[in-house]
Order: sequence, then structure tokens, then C-alpha cells
Amino acid sequence: MDRILKFYDRMVALVSNCKLQNLTLLFTRIVLAGVFWRSGRTKVDEGSWFSISDNTYFLFQEEYKGVPLPSDLAAVMATVSEHLFPILLVLGLFTRLSALALLGMTLVIQIFVYPEAWWQVHSLWVAMALVLIVRGGGSISLDAPLVRRRAA
Repeated sequence: MDRILKFYDRMVALVSNCKLQNLTLLFTRIVLAGVFWRSGRTKVDEGSWFSISDNTYFLFQEEYKGVPLPSDLAAVMATVSEHLFPILLVLGLFTRLSALALLGMTLVIQIFVYPEAWWQVHSLWVAMALVLIVRGGGSISLDAPLVRRRAA
């Protein structure tokens, strides 16, 4: 039993390595950003950078009508958020704020749009966002030099 515990302790030390943690935070930022970025790209006209499609406005009027905001405003807010916050996450700039914003979006989607999707999808998004809110972007982020600069 002692050998098992020693092996376990060595494995914990290995995965607790600072470099590995920072790579894990980078990977988490990219994965969460990818989910929302891809969703945001479906909301704009094909071939455009940021022209919100008529289909998006229709979806917010009909399928997403449970969201307690005017549908036109909700469509714009969702589209902007799904483009802005993923970019910030990938850069690691204002990571905690960006993850908090995407956590809020996830909760709105969960509560008002697709309440049946908790275990299949939304719980994973929430877990990733919470990790980033608690841990931040790590040293492989633009947040890191900002933190060092403020500390100096």
C-alpha cells in the first residue's frame, strides 16, 4: 500500500507542475472559446465578418423567445459576446471577466432556451468557465504581464 501511495504522490507532483497547469489553462481557454466562437459565427451572414443574419433575429424571436430581453437586443448581445469573449479568452486577456461573461451566457441558455441540455453540454461549459474564473489565464496569457506590472 505504501508503494501505491508513493507512486500516487509522484504522479500528483508531476501533474501539479506549473508548466503543465499553465498548458492546461491555455487548453481550457481555447476549448471554451471555440464553443462560443463557432456559435457566434453561425449568427452572422456567410462571408461577412460581422453582419448579423436575418436568421439570427428570427431565431431570437421564435426559438429563443424565452430569454427575458427584447429579441433584437438579445440577438446583438449574444452575437457580440460570442465573438468578443472567445477572442479575449484565447489571448488570455481579462480571462476571469471573459469566463464570467460566458458563464452568464451559459446559464441564460440553460435556464431560458435549452433546459434539458445540462448534463450533455452546459455542465461542461460551466466547469470550464469556473476553472478559468478561479485560476485565471495562467502564465501563458496576456493577463500574466498585466498582473506582474500591477504588482511592481
